Amino acid sequence: MIVATGIGAFPRSVSLLPLPHNNFGSPHSISNPRNRIRFPERKSNNFNFNFSLFIPTNPPFFSIKAAASSSSEFASDYAEEPATNVKFPTLLNLPGCSSSLSLIGTGFREKVFAIIGVKVYAAGLYINPKIIDKLDAWKGRTSAQIQDDSSLFDLIYQAPLEKSLQIVLVRDVDGKTFWDALNDAISPRIKSPNAIDETALSDFRGIFQNRPLKKGTFIFLTWLDSSKILIHLSNEGIPSTSEATIESENVTRSLFDVFFGRDPVSPSLKASISNGLASILI
Repeated sequence: MIVATGIGAFPRSVSLLPLPHNNFGSPHSISNPRNRIRFPERKSNNFNFNFSLFIPTNPPFFSIKAAASSSSEFASDYAEEPATNVKFPTLLNLPGCSSSLSLIGTGFREKVFAIIGVKVYAAGLYINPKIIDKLDAWKGRTSAQIQDDSSLFDLIYQAPLEKSLQIVLVRDVDGKTFWDALNDAISPRIKSPNAIDETALSDFRGIFQNRPLKKGTFIFLTWLDSSKILIHLSNEGIPSTSEATIESENVTRSLFDVFFGRDPVSPSLKASISNGLASILI
């Protein structure tokens, strides 16, 4: 069901502790026929991580117009997703979240039409910095070990702290088409949907139906806890309010699994997050 949401955030930390250089972006090449990822990604820039907020302290300059129009909502630092050249702020304040969220990885989604790969959107995952305190068991693990360990991503999901996936469209997409593709990934993961699940999926669908989504549109999928997500959409930077709240544990878990489970729709995103976490958990 759809319910009203509040707004809240607190200022960013100024404590800096540089760590060794790390490749924050995705690996040189991502190839996953099942997910139709056909093109290799370019090597991303190297970053120094700020351990207190695990964000890069020397990312490239960010200049896309949509974010510049809301510069007060963004941190001054940005990281670029190399395959699409979309820039993501390393620190983010969203309506409905209790604190600033930190970027830990970026990637892209590509669909194949008539054997031609077409990039549809770039995506970046933000998490509440307190989540990192729950990941001590994975200290010293390699990126590959983290990526293959579903229990780590399950723990991130279960943590009662905010996680937000920012999607930035890199081409015009019809809202119905966007939802149909998302629903085709979510629904098979819900084996026996109940009335709450059906209502949540209907509300979710209603957000995108009959709504043209232009290139540059921001879509934020924000998990508040294991049964509740906020949906934010904006054509002009960070939205001032959320569009809706979706409440269904099966739907929220399935949505998380679509992006961060064993068969993610964007392998490049999960690989980049694994690289980021490996650099943090040293």
